[in-house]
Parts: sequence; structure tokens; C-alpha cells
Amino acid sequence: MLHPCQRCGACCATYRVAFHWMETTDDSDIGVPEALAETLDPHRLAMRGTNAKTPRCVALHGDVGIETACTIYPRRPSPCRAVMASYEDGTVSPQCDKARLRHGLAPLTLAEWATPRAS
Repeated sequence: MLHPCQRCGACCATYRVAFHWMETTDDSDIGVPEALAETLDPHRLAMRGTNAKTPRCVALHGDVGIETACTIYPRRPSPCRAVMASYEDGTVSPQCDKARLRHGLAPLTLAEWATPRAS
């Protein structure tokens, strides 16, 4: 079973992802690739596509609610690392629930974490 986020991707197509400019780099192993970010103000950048009326991160691959993946997952910015899926840590995530509802998906339940997932 895939991680619920790999069947969802709603947060990546709901929220602006703003982060400090120091999280970007042209190094191929660390940090957000500079080409995938746009300037918000002198200190903050946003993932391209997320600072729009209808946000969708340029790093999101796939179809929301079906199968998705972050194409820069190991290099994703701190706001992406901070958002947790509902019940991933045993508690409800209002951000997750709101994003899922915006895309016509039911909120995750604790039962969805009880099924073993492939590693």
C-alpha cells in the first residue's frame, strides 16, 4: 500500500509554499533547485505554481487524489516537511483535511494507517 500522500497530493495543489531563500541551491543533492522557486519578497521564495489563484506546485507529478509524487521529495522545502497527513502521527491535521476537502477527497482516518504499507 502506498503512503496516503502518494494517493493524494492535495496539499501540493492547495497551499502557497513559502520559504527562506537560503533553502535553495543549484547543488544537485541538497536544497530546492533555484529554477523551481520564485521571489515573494527580499527574504522569501515560493515554489513555482503555488503563489497562484489555483495553486499547484511544479514539483507535483501525477493526478491529485489518484497517484502523485513530489519530484524533489528529498530536497523539498521546510514547509513541505512540516505538513503531516492526518493521523500520520496519531492526530488530525487541519491542513491535510482542508486540502483534501478542497479537492473532493474525504479526510484521512486512523484506519487508513492501520493497513501495512510497502516501504
